Amino acid sequence: MKTQTLGLVILLVIFWLVNSGHYTPLILGLGVASIGLVVLVARRMNVVDEESIPFHLSRELPAYYLWLLKELVISNYQVVRRIWQFGLKLNPAIESIDITQDSDMGRVILANSISLTPGTITTSITAESITVHALDRSSIAALKNGDMGARIRRLTR
Repeated sequence: MKTQTLGLVILLVIFWLVNSGHYTPLILGLGVASIGLVVLVARRMNVVDEESIPFHLSRELPAYYLWLLKELVISNYQVVRRIWQFGLKLNPAIESIDITQDSDMGRVILANSISLTPGTITTSITAESITVHALDRSSIAALKNGDMGARIRRLTR
């Protein structure tokens, strides 16, 4: 059994046990049967690979999540401040930013991280660039400095 398949089984067992709340033999048997069926279908569809169960991200992911959470709080504060202070002018912008992600997973994580951050949204992505809409041009300048991209490259290496 491949490592990714074993990881999928473990994740599904944990998910089943946490959400079920009932541990009678019948319910546990149905859980085993349904997990087996899901794993069988996933294997036959060939969707269990290193991208669907990315164990290689496990070590770096908590640090990235903490950093992203800090960025989300800062961005939330900036957006709320712009909404509540009537004198602040918005300077919306759409701009294409060069990216240096060398994997599809890195590009997807970058696009999703940008879209999660309040005040910015990814509108399109290619292998070389990402197009971002921002409520304020300063958000695009912050993305261009490359800190988020560098963290994601460290995460996906």
